[in-house]
Amino acid sequence: MKLVKFIYKKNTHWGIIEEEKIVLLKKPPYTSIKLTSKKIPLNKIKILPPANPSKIVLVGLNYKDHAKELNMPLPKEPIIFLKPPTSLIAHQENIIYPKGIKRLDYEAELAIVIKKKAKNVSVKEAKDYILGYTCLNDITARDLQKKDGQWTRAKSFDTFCPLGPCIVTDINPMNLKIQTFVNGVLKQDSSTSNIIFSPFYLVSFISKIMTLLPQDIISTGTPSFVGSLKRNDTVEVVIEKIGVLKNYVK
Repeated sequence: MKLVKFIYKKNTHWGIIEEEKIVLLKKPPYTSIKLTSKKIPLNKIKILPPANPSKIVLVGLNYKDHAKELNMPLPKEPIIFLKPPTSLIAHQENIIYPKGIKRLDYEAELAIVIKKKAKNVSVKEAKDYILGYTCLNDITARDLQKKDGQWTRAKSFDTFCPLGPCIVTDINPMNLKIQTFVNGVLKQDSSTSNIIFSPFYLVSFISKIMTLLPQDIISTGTPSFVGSLKRNDTVEVVIEKIGVLKNYVK
């Protein structure tokens, strides 16, 4: 099912997308999923990021094709870093190009949404702690990343984490087409079958470092052909069976 968080008539709701309508949920889906009888047309809502995380954990160099592109060996352990929740924006919102930044890059990623508190979870258990999957665009000020030698400043600006548009609960995350389009032109084109450390391994690995809480995000890395964005560009992350995350650079 496709879960969506949205505003309707100035109130925030959760629902399930069914064709051109949304069936409202009685409460957020992190404890249980209970439907109401109320349906709302999709064109009457404003979509919100489908999580309110305490933290956003991302993984660097987690695609075989990206490592090959950079002529780097495959990592023996996940390389993780954080984005602040203040970087989150929703589908169809604006990515703000900061003043003084010389290069702004897109990075299409499959993101995991955590369902319940997770600490020291095994790989075998990890699936039980995942609510579902969504699209994420790891926007990066590449010139700052190179200048700083570490990633926090380059990836933490407000609006640098588009997320959405929905959470899909019932898919196999290991064989999904993942693409980026800029102004309608295909830029990234790969598959999650190229992921080095699976979503289940990542949940387990990260839960042994930090406690994961409901709505936390783990993003699983980007494939090859990362590239730059310019002001007034439209960027779309497209993941098979999930949908399109579209944002505008301003």
